[in-house]
Amino acid sequence: MVKLLRVLATAFGLMLLSSSAFADAPDPVLEARVNKIAVRLRCLVCQNQSIAESQADLANDLRRQVREMLVAGKSEKDILDFMVERYGDFVLYDPPFQMTTLLLWGGPAALMLIALSGFAWTVRARRRQASAPMLSDADKAHARALLDDAGDNRNNNENPA
Repeated sequence: MVKLLRVLATAFGLMLLSSSAFADAPDPVLEARVNKIAVRLRCLVCQNQSIAESQADLANDLRRQVREMLVAGKSEKDILDFMVERYGDFVLYDPPFQMTTLLLWGGPAALMLIALSGFAWTVRARRRQASAPMLSDADKAHARALLDDAGDNRNNNENPA
């Protein structure tokens, strides 16, 4: 009987919560503005998701904070500036180009150039090695003489007089 009462109380509580959620349905225009800003902000917990995608507690708090700032009349630029001031450029999915982010923007290109240069150098070195003569002219003449002697010995063994 006690279990039944607990289940009914839980169900009643959930029903009250869900009905109050429907009564306070969010403004779709406001939610679209929140989502537009949330997509541009990185979740500091997940780091590979925006706060619009993430379900981390911090992402939920940041979305709530963006919503409150929009309701208070702040512009998108004001909100992004506030987030950058508080969390640094890392919070932006598209950080601005600055001297501090030079490695972030130029690092992949520099690594690609280094890798391509190393590959080109290796290919050239192998081509030079393959095209270089393996035997000197004297070595070739000596090998030819040995082959001629072997051929003469074979002919003599095949035609005994």
